[in-house]
Amino acid sequence: MDHIVTVQEAVTAFADWKEPTDAELDAIELEMPAILADVDLVDAQIAALESNPTELDARRIRRARRRALAARVALLNRTAGTSLTGDAA
Repeated sequence: MDHIVTVQEAVTAFADWKEPTDAELDAIELEMPAILADVDLVDAQIAALESNPTELDARRIRRARRRALAARVALLNRTAGTSLTGDAA
């Protein structure tokens, strides 16, 4: 019995859709500060879960949450002008 998976991988190995487009890479680059802030928030939450959470851990999480929210607001403010089309805003 031949497996089609190996044939499928050989057929689609060089397909154009396997690589991100320039527009997708630009969108990722635009969102990178928000992504990194979210990673910092998750890191702070994981650190608090690994031991008994202290007041310092709670402050670290609050600070990371504020940075993540600020990064999201900044991202929305940057993209708000570019995503609106037409006269209605």
